[in-house]
Amino acid sequence: MSLIDEIQSALKEEKVIIGYKKSLEFIKNDSPKIIVMSQNIPEKKRGEVEHNAKLSAKKIEIFEGSSKELGVICGRPFPIMLLVIKK
Repeated sequence: MSLIDEIQSALKEEKVIIGYKKSLEFIKNDSPKIIVMSQNIPEKKRGEVEHNAKLSAKKIEIFEGSSKELGVICGRPFPIMLLVIKK
């Protein structure tokens, strides 16, 4: 299953957390299934996400597109730079 299919399936099941702050909080407190970052996330935020993902021993999937494209895939009218798929 491709990353796009995985995201869309999780959206249908309502197992997605969208947004930098909420996603980072979930990564710190829980164990996500997949962490998805857009390719154009700012370096400072990328570093913080990578650090917290390393602490929770989770792999980060890089979405090969911009945050605007990730927003479109999620059916949202705004850019999404980070999302988390719950277990």
